[in-house]
Amino acid sequence: MAAKRPLRVLCLAGFRQSELGFREKTGALRKALRGRAELVCLSGPHPVPHAAGPEGAGPDSGPCPSEEQPRGWWFSEQDADVFSALEEPTVCRGLEEALGTVAQALNKLGPFDGLLGFSQGAALAALVCALGQAGDPRFPLPRFIILVSGFCPRGLGLKEPILQGPLSLPSLHVFGDTDRVIPSQESMQLASRFLGAITLTHSGGHFIPAAAPQRQAYLKFLDQFAE
Repeated sequence: MAAKRPLRVLCLAGFRQSELGFREKTGALRKALRGRAELVCLSGPHPVPHAAGPEGAGPDSGPCPSEEQPRGWWFSEQDADVFSALEEPTVCRGLEEALGTVAQALNKLGPFDGLLGFSQGAALAALVCALGQAGDPRFPLPRFIILVSGFCPRGLGLKEPILQGPLSLPSLHVFGDTDRVIPSQESMQLASRFLGAITLTHSGGHFIPAAAPQRQAYLKFLDQFAE
């Protein structure tokens, strides 16, 4: 019997993470999914000063020590390279470049079976799927999406694609009970925008969990898409 093809998943990093740092942060998950899924990591297009926040301000959420510049997907202030997930911004500066970065990765590195996003990357992944469902040709709908510490993106023109109607693709939403960066109610609000959403909670904070209970949940979710 032929071995099943590993699923390919494009993974969108959080704010203040580099591509290398995010790859290191997902190491435990990568090991847990070995042979079942290939994770291709992508960070935002915009350099972020090391002191920028508040998202990622914590020992379990910042970039790994490396020589790479931390990056982000967009900023919530016009004159500062900062991002706040929980406050209504006056701008979403750099968002179009972020969408272009994802579109280019889907085109050049794909095809992908699914998307995985962490924190700001999860909000962007949800927005990408909403745009794809609305007919944006840059973003063909993936077969599934996994959102870790996600939230509904705030800002001018951002909410509308997600709030217009429910998203119909299979989704797994992972969040921590003690997450102080993205409170669990934010992740639950995002999950409510997806039909048939599956939620997976853990007792920790702002990180991608990959202990035995979560590992089994990831595998159970992904197995339905194995070929």
